[in-house]
Amino acid sequence: MPTNVEIKAILTDRAAADRIAARLSDAGPEVIQQEDHFFSCASARLKLRILAPDCGELIRYDRNNLAEARPSNYLIARTTDPHILLEILTAALGRSGSVKKSRKLYLVGQTRIHLDQVEGLGDFLELEVVLRPGQSEAEGKSIAAQLLSEFEINQHQLLADGYIDLLQRQASPTET
Repeated sequence: MPTNVEIKAILTDRAAADRIAARLSDAGPEVIQQEDHFFSCASARLKLRILAPDCGELIRYDRNNLAEARPSNYLIARTTDPHILLEILTAALGRSGSVKKSRKLYLVGQTRIHLDQVEGLGDFLELEVVLRPGQSEAEGKSIAAQLLSEFEINQHQLLADGYIDLLQRQASPTET
């Protein structure tokens, strides 16, 4: 199963992050509109990413919710019928939530830099260091740490949870 090392952070200066990503980048940016639909799944996360009416990806991934660089094991299946697949998965598993975002993608070596604007949440930086076969998790974490320092991200900006978790928490805050 493919693995990446990923980390997510709140962006306090989107324009500065854009300049840094452009300076570091081998390619990009590519702007991608994404709609992610999450489904009930006990063993991992399961989402259908709709990119266009005829383009989507079913993604199963497993990662710990930690505010640090962490491994994520994933599988991706592409589809040309994302809306039909959405109906099938919703009926079979139940939908647990949705996330809409505009993603600006930059490539730096083996790392995907995402500058995300998430509807209802704001701006975020996400790094995905795609590990090569045989490459260690420690090496991926080192690459992520180096990039975080380029963006001047501090510990307080790091996020443990995914966007769906943040949106769900926002929708139903706990009462004290």
